[in-house]
Amino acid sequence: MATAREKRLAPLRTPTSLSEDATRDISAALTALLADVFSLYIKTKNFHWHVSGPHFRDYHLLLDEQSAEILAMTDPIAERARKIGGTTLRSIGQIAKESRVLDNDADYVDPLDMLAELRDDNNDLVGRMREVHDLCDEYGDIATASLLENWVDETEKRVWFLFESGRRGNV
Repeated sequence: MATAREKRLAPLRTPTSLSEDATRDISAALTALLADVFSLYIKTKNFHWHVSGPHFRDYHLLLDEQSAEILAMTDPIAERARKIGGTTLRSIGQIAKESRVLDNDADYVDPLDMLAELRDDNNDLVGRMREVHDLCDEYGDIATASLLENWVDETEKRVWFLFESGRRGNV
């Protein structure tokens, strides 16, 4: 049995009741998810900053609200990966390498196209969160699964708002 001093000087190994495989797989999945969330945050802010047109104020406020909600997910995702004994993102370069959200660097994007693109990106994020949830179920990680359930609900709400905001009225 290791002494308190030996434990203190040992390499970083966060105590967890999850297996090594669970720690490795779930923290890797959370890290990829975190890269997507950071990319979606930046993309949402990009569109927030560059939206224009007759519905500018409504879209500007919607995208600001949504970007804040997305950013609020980042720390809990990273901390969950660390809490179970894994590691997480370390750099912008790692975000760029791991993210599955496509950039949009166009000089001009029609506001309705912005909403549709973000709707699809958020919907894709829901699918990836469900995949991580399934992985958590396989390993019995109910705490991470519970967090994901809340984020899925929040993300589905963003999809709904983006869908409804981008709909054209009956013609």
